Order: sequence, then structure tokens, then C-alpha cells
Amino acid sequence: MKLENPIRFNTIISSILCLWLLSLIGCQSSPPSQPRNVILIGWDGAQRNHVQECLARQELPNLARLSGEGSLVAIDIYRTTDTKSGWSQILTGYEPEITGVYSNGRYRPIPAGYTVFERLEEHFGPDNFVTVAVIGKKGHVDAAGPVKKKIKPAAESKSDQNENQAAQKTKKAGKKQAQGKAKRPEGKIVEENGVKYRVIPGKPYFHTKNNVDVFINGLIQDEKVGSKTLELLEKYKDQPFFFFVHFAEVDHSGHRAGENSLAYNDALISADTWTGRIMDKLLELGLYDETLIYVTADHGFDEDQKGHKDAPYVFLATNDPLVRRRGERADITPTILDRFGVDLPAIDPPLSGHSLLRAYQPPLWQAE
Repeated sequence: MKLENPIRFNTIISSILCLWLLSLIGCQSSPPSQPRNVILIGWDGAQRNHVQECLARQELPNLARLSGEGSLVAIDIYRTTDTKSGWSQILTGYEPEITGVYSNGRYRPIPAGYTVFERLEEHFGPDNFVTVAVIGKKGHVDAAGPVKKKIKPAAESKSDQNENQAAQKTKKAGKKQAQGKAKRPEGKIVEENGVKYRVIPGKPYFHTKNNVDVFINGLIQDEKVGSKTLELLEKYKDQPFFFFVHFAEVDHSGHRAGENSLAYNDALISADTWTGRIMDKLLELGLYDETLIYVTADHGFDEDQKGHKDAPYVFLATNDPLVRRRGERADITPTILDRFGVDLPAIDPPLSGHSLLRAYQPPLWQAE
């Protein structure tokens, strides 16, 4: 077949290709709309596999509804799977070498200015933005200051004896500690003028609390956490905000009854129910379309066990359609900051994590 006017045909094809390329360039260059608000919801101790089982049984309708608007991605943990280290990574975007929070027993106050709360206060200005933390747990997500306790000789001897006994029974002690039934003394022993003291460092959020508009912890029950959150959403509805809402009953139920227990399953349903009530409150206030919600966990649970000694599989569920990949705990703060338009490369010290809105390939580790 011979074309009557090949020059005209080629011109048409070239025009179509140019329009297609221009549309691609236009789509890529148009920035995503910045949210007015972000809410980060924590389901403490929610194991990824159990969450997936609940979703398959349609027991978590609100998590399904949320992720249906955005995505549900895997979050894998490469460090200690406990509460102090977990939420410290999530709320800062830093590894323990920077925050000093390695585990429930090895920690220090996070340096001032390093949390997502403080980054957002600095970015927007403290008078233009509200930061709120409503937390179920107390001891591991706490803002208490450092304590120095005098050690009496008898108490010192008893403490040392207990530590030696614990070292001789590592298997039993490790199991009890994983189940939350045993604690070794916190802090280190120092001597001043012949007197020995046990110095307990400040809790991770000792500095942070002074730079957050509302910091409430130790509420324990999901109902108390959820009700307080709804109250504060009503109070701050007219201002842009970042909320961290922490539900603790999943973790408490796992320690008490085990990961495969009915109590653990019911606690996941409770967290989902209150997540739904928060979503409904945002709809009632006319804020839902302007608010991004991220739901995640600090660690999972050992399968069919009452502890989380090696429980690295959790998740991130969100209505954010721009989340494009799986990641790790330290990626969550960079994602939130990125969504708010914070210049990530300008942050000092550089964040350990990377935004889930952008492709990232971790480098292969090579032994020196």
C-alpha cells in the first residue's frame, strides 16, 4: 500500500508523540498537593501476619477502608524489636547511633529538635502549627527526666547478686523479660565522694515534651486514648496539626495472653475501631480530605508467643496515594516531612531513613 501523502502522515505522528511527551512532563513536574494535617496512629505490637489474617476475615474494616484510598505496605525492622527503640526510630527518622535509644534498657533522651514534632514546629513556626501526642504507654514512651538514686550497701549487694543470678539463667531470664515479667536495674552505677549512686537517664522524650503543644502519656486503655484524641481534634480543628496517637492494648494483650490469643485479636479490632472513629471525626469536622493518616507499629510479636524478641514484621497503612514502596521504621518521619514540603537534604544531621514517596535502593553491605 502506498501512502498518498507520507509527509502529512509523519507530521501527524510526530505531533501525537510530542503531545504525549508533553503530558508526561507535565504530570511529572506538577507537585502533589500538600496536606493541611497529618495523623500518625500507632498500633503498638501489631504483628503483620496477624493483621493480614484479620483483614482477610474482614475484622479490620477501617484499616481496609484507609489503605483502599492509598496503600498498605510492609515495614521491616533491622534493629531491636521493642518499644523504646521502635517509636524513637519512627518519630525521628534516625538510627539508635544518633538518638541514643537502642532498646528498652539502653537509652537516653533524644537530642532536642530531632523528632518529627520539632521538625514541623520549626518548619511552620510554633504559632502556625499544632503538635499533639496522645500515648497509651508510660514507661517506654515517656518524658521523665534523669534520676540519681543513692545506693545503700545492702541494696547494692543485693542488686549485684540479682544481676549475677540473672546472668547464670539467661534462657529463663530472657524469656521472662520478653514477656514483660522481669526487669534488670536501669542506669549505671557511679561513685561520688565515696558514695555510690545509680544514675537513670532521662526517658527518650524528655527534651521533646517541652517542644510539643500537647504531650499526654500513660492512658493505657484504647478508649481513653481515643476519647482524648477526639476531644483534641475538636479543640484544634481550626489550625493545621500533626497528631501522634498511640494505642497500647495490642501489645499489652500479646504479653498477657499471647499472639494467637482471642485477646490479642480483639485488641487489634479495638485499635481498628478507634482508628475508624478518628476518621469519622475528621469527616464530621470537614477535615478528612485535607488530612493524611498513617497507621503503623513499632514491632510485631513472636509467632504464638507472649514476647517480641525477634518480631521484625509490621506494616504501614495509609490514605496517602503517593506512598510507593515498602520500607523500614526510620522511613516514616522522612515520609511525613516530605509530604509537608520540608527540605529533607537540608536536615542536619542527615536523616537515616528515606521518604516512601520516592524510590530508594539500599546499598549492599560490604565488609571492610
